[in-house]
Amino acid sequence: MSLQSVNPFNGEILSTFEEEKPEETRQKIESAHQAYLNWRETSFEERAKHMHKCAEVLRENKQPYAETMTREMGKVISESLAEVEKCATVCDYYAQNASKFLSDEDLTVPEGKAFIQYAPLGVVLAVMPWNFPLWQVYRFAAPGLMAGNAGLLKHASNVMMCAEIIQETFIKAGFPEGLFQNLKIKSGSVSDVIDHSHVKAVTLTGSEGAGSAVASQAGKNIKKSVLELGGSDPFIVLADAPIQKTAQIAAKSRMINCGQSCIAAKRFIIEKDIAEDFLNAFKDEIKNLRKGDPMDSSTDYASMARTDLAQELYDQVDKSIQKGASLAYGELGDRPQNAHFAPLILTDVKPGMPAYDEELFGPVATVMIADNTKEAIKLANDSPFGLGGSVWTADEAKGIDVARKVQCGAVYVNKMMASDPHVPFGGVKISGYGRELSHLGIREFVNQKTIWVD
Repeated sequence: MSLQSVNPFNGEILSTFEEEKPEETRQKIESAHQAYLNWRETSFEERAKHMHKCAEVLRENKQPYAETMTREMGKVISESLAEVEKCATVCDYYAQNASKFLSDEDLTVPEGKAFIQYAPLGVVLAVMPWNFPLWQVYRFAAPGLMAGNAGLLKHASNVMMCAEIIQETFIKAGFPEGLFQNLKIKSGSVSDVIDHSHVKAVTLTGSEGAGSAVASQAGKNIKKSVLELGGSDPFIVLADAPIQKTAQIAAKSRMINCGQSCIAAKRFIIEKDIAEDFLNAFKDEIKNLRKGDPMDSSTDYASMARTDLAQELYDQVDKSIQKGASLAYGELGDRPQNAHFAPLILTDVKPGMPAYDEELFGPVATVMIADNTKEAIKLANDSPFGLGGSVWTADEAKGIDVARKVQCGAVYVNKMMASDPHVPFGGVKISGYGRELSHLGIREFVNQKTIWVD
């Protein structure tokens, strides 16, 4: 069986990779374990030297790496360039902070002295998605390797060129052979990797179905797991928010990566006093976004990442319209035969519709009108997802109060939701559990060991 990379914008076959044999995967797991046994004994200073070098490699190769990302999964070149830089930033961040985050932590005890040692676990498997093919991996790998662990990557099958780039950066940065490796396997082989005794934990970013399967297998083996799953983020606009500025950010938040982001704003919940004005401004902002060749730096959006994803989104919208949703902007047209999908805005969205109950992973926004702030919060929380969200208002104190009441892993006030190394990232409800980034992220895959001396 082969793994194929296809340019979603024009259908060009870019590369084909042969799926590795089970014995090859087992050899990689063994070599990762052997590399870990030595790596865990290195100092933070030694690890940081290599991690800073990895950031340097990323910056030196920013253009070719970004172009590969754009060709392989369709994101526009400006976003790909920004993603490579963000990966370099997270490498530098953990190189600079790992020692502080994982230093022995003194405890207050009734007698003697006690402290927590943060010790590495071993080989950690990462099952990663295609939508941010570099960033999703480095935000696991940078803290993981700095903590003293080894990493195995099972990347999405359609971005194997990006997976090879990531492995290459760690090799060029001088990390020990085998410490970070790309597995050329399909989803059906993941359970065998989790079962292996040398694999101590697993992290997954992806769909709820994939997360459930991986977490079940990890639980069966009594191994730690972290899940970052889907999101249907509320974008709450209160009546005192500046309409034009907020609508501009709303369009950007919905359309980043052609709408294919777990933390893209998806449900726009607007207080009724400004609903009409906001919707008109929002439509204008979406209309002004430029569709074009993803390699053109002036392009705002191009295509989705795969034809099947565009077709799935079409079906969700079509079913929602059949159940009473209205198209406030755009035309649905025929079921797509390629990865291209034009932006849409849906209104009159109600429970029981895919547009209300499910994540729309693409350039489709849903707009809901709330009578007041209390109802806006209720609508925001009436979702099985709980990844992120944002609140927009001229009253900061009111924004913080609303943010406290929204049930998700992060809420930004007057700021577009985004992942950043400085703050924890992760969700609640079916959006997953555990945290990435910040000091919490690096502590997920360590043994938080108590040592008490009389």
